[in-house]
Amino acid sequence: MTRTDRRLSAVVMVVACLALSAGCGLRSASGAVLDAEPGTIKHYDSLEGVSLTVAAKDFTEQLILGNMLSIILNAAGAEVTNLTNTPGSFGARAALTGGTADITPEYTGTGWINYLGNDKPIKGENAQWEAVDKADRKNGLTWLEPAPLNNTYAFAIRAAAAKKLKVKKLSDLKDLPKKDLTFCVESEFAARDDGFVPMLKAYGLGKGDIGKVTSLDTGVVYTATADGTCNFGEVFTTDGRIPGLGLTVLEDDKQFFPLYNLTEVISSDLLKEHPELKEIFAQLNPKLTNKTMLRLNSKVDADGDDPAIVAREWLIDEGLLK
Repeated sequence: MTRTDRRLSAVVMVVACLALSAGCGLRSASGAVLDAEPGTIKHYDSLEGVSLTVAAKDFTEQLILGNMLSIILNAAGAEVTNLTNTPGSFGARAALTGGTADITPEYTGTGWINYLGNDKPIKGENAQWEAVDKADRKNGLTWLEPAPLNNTYAFAIRAAAAKKLKVKKLSDLKDLPKKDLTFCVESEFAARDDGFVPMLKAYGLGKGDIGKVTSLDTGVVYTATADGTCNFGEVFTTDGRIPGLGLTVLEDDKQFFPLYNLTEVISSDLLKEHPELKEIFAQLNPKLTNKTMLRLNSKVDADGDDPAIVAREWLIDEGLLK
C-alpha cells in the first residue's frame, strides 16, 4: 500500500472516528486549527496540499502541545486535521501506528517503557532518545531530537515548609526526623518499579524511616501538599498546579526518575517525503523547557484559558509565528 492509499484510508477512518468517537477512542477538542502567519517558521511550498493529522492526548499539557503542532503545520502550508484530546496514551499511539495520525507529541520515557515494553529506563537524555528512536524505527516511526522539557515524576513541597525544613533536593530527606517525612502519593506510584519505595531506597531511606504515607488520587495530591496534609507530594514536573499552588519541586539529584523528554514522533515514510518537518520542529523544540511549560499549563489549569489560544499566543510571542 502506498502512502497515498494509506492517507485515503486514514481520512475515511478519521471521519468515522469523529462521528463515533467512543467506539474508535479518538475525539477532537474542537476540530479547529487556529490561524497564524509564518514567522521564523516559514511557509513551505512543498507542504501545500499535504494532508497531515496530529493526535495528542487528553490532559492539559498535551492539549496545548497538540494545538501548537497543528497551528505550526497549518502556518507552514499543510492541510491539518487536529485530533488533540485523544483519550489516553495508548489511544494516541494507536492512531499513530494505525496510520490515522501522522504526528504526535510524545515523551521518550513513555515510548521506551509503556509502548516498547522495557523495564529499565536509560540514563541520559540523549541516550534515552537515541534508544527509543532506534527501537521504534522498526515500527516505521521516527523520534525527532527532543526538547529540554522533561515531564517526569518528582516530589514537591509547599514553599514555607521547604524553608522551614531546609530542603532543596531529595538527598536532603535523609537528614529529616521521621515525623517530618510525610508523603502524599498515588496508589499506582506506590507500587511502581520506578516509584515510591525504590526512590526511598535510592536516597538512603526505608519504610521504617518515614512517617505517614497517604494514598490519594492524582489531582488531590497537589492540593493536599499545598494545604499541609503532607510535607512531600508526588507530582509531575511540568504540571501547572505547581506554580498555581505555590509548590517547590525538589531536585532529583541522584537522577532516580526516568526521563520523559518531549518530542514529535512522525511516520518515517512521511519524514522521507517531507524532511522539512525535521527543520520545522528543530526550531520549536529547543524553546520548550520545564519553566515554559509550567507557565503555559498554569494559564490553563489556574487561569482557565483555552489551550489552543495559549498555544498560539506563545508561538507568536516567541516569533515562531505571527
